[in-house]
Amino acid sequence: MTMTREDFLALDADDPLAHFADEFYLPEGIIYLDGNSLGAMPKAAKTRALEVIDQEWGEDLIKSWNKAGWFNLVEKLGNKTAKLIGADEGEVIYADATGLNVYKLVAAALEMRPDRKVIVMEGSNFPTDNYMVQGLIKQLDRGHEIRFAEDGEILDAIDDDVAAICITHVHYKTGHLHDMAAITKKAQDCGAIAIWDLCHSAGALPVDLNSANVDMAVGCTYKYLNGGPGSQSFMFVARRHHGKAVQPLTGWWGHDVPFGFERDYRPRKDIRQFSTGTEPITSLAISEVGLDIFLRADMNEIRKKSLKLCDLFIELIEERLGDYNFKLVTPREHNRRGSQVSVSSENGFPIMQALIDFGVIGDFRAPDIMRFGFTPLYVSYVDVWDAVDRWKNIMDTKAWKREEFNQKGAVT
Repeated sequence: MTMTREDFLALDADDPLAHFADEFYLPEGIIYLDGNSLGAMPKAAKTRALEVIDQEWGEDLIKSWNKAGWFNLVEKLGNKTAKLIGADEGEVIYADATGLNVYKLVAAALEMRPDRKVIVMEGSNFPTDNYMVQGLIKQLDRGHEIRFAEDGEILDAIDDDVAAICITHVHYKTGHLHDMAAITKKAQDCGAIAIWDLCHSAGALPVDLNSANVDMAVGCTYKYLNGGPGSQSFMFVARRHHGKAVQPLTGWWGHDVPFGFERDYRPRKDIRQFSTGTEPITSLAISEVGLDIFLRADMNEIRKKSLKLCDLFIELIEERLGDYNFKLVTPREHNRRGSQVSVSSENGFPIMQALIDFGVIGDFRAPDIMRFGFTPLYVSYVDVWDAVDRWKNIMDTKAWKREEFNQKGAVT
């Protein structure tokens, strides 16, 4: 690479997405490369939160369930999210946390395939998906089993014994991107239900669930969609399954007539059946702020910039940090990569802590992975240059060896 910092500044000057950065709050001097774990706060989020608290809750009180549309907010946000993930109106709903929604979707899929006992999952997947399915099949106690397969093994793991697959579109640790259409087709050709986890792809790259004929999907909103810490998850269920797929957490929000207060449960015949109980309205309202920003952006431009940011980051690591034995874990190929760069190092933890102290925020995943997430709406090209420049300083000065950078906290 022969580029200079000025060349990176020139790329920013020509960036059609550059103006979106003004809509997010980031502290001065911070290069934030952890939006794949927690997205930055939209500046309008604070105003919206205060509006909900002061006016809708404070002044209008319980009237806001109707007046402010609280009760239907889960469907309103679902319809907005549908536009970002290739779904139709009425196929996406907000509810609960990702793990609970994995439980719901896999349980519904197993009920749809009662004579099959195998669920295919990626063993190195983010643990909550595996844990929830392990808990589900233990609770069902019907002889189900998980068939774990890694990247490159998944297609061969799917056969006529499989009831469902539950695969994460972009791997949380390595950033590798699965071929959603091909894996879904293999699953359905074998008679299985295809469930996808979009936590590391929704908002990071174009997703087209209906084009790939996906059956169900789950995703979170606190990463690339900037919904805030702990913001609600969303679920997609293809319309062809409405009224057939029934989830087991049959709370009153999924009842056919919630305010009929009937003794016995009757499921809705649409996406609302995947609701369970009363949702956190303030959090949902804040999530809408991030969604509205995305709906004004071009997802293809987001993907184009994401790939270029990652390419440049990889090139700079290899050029400027080549003497320090960092190993690239993320695939180089564009069609195999999400919106992050992961590298491994036996000293990854203290190096990442030093980077954070020097104002470059990424994160660490055991045993040796340093993750850097690239969120094109607020990460600039010059951020890439400056991040590697600070990283090189840390390595050259051996700053990462300082004692305080080798002390692990509860969150890495």
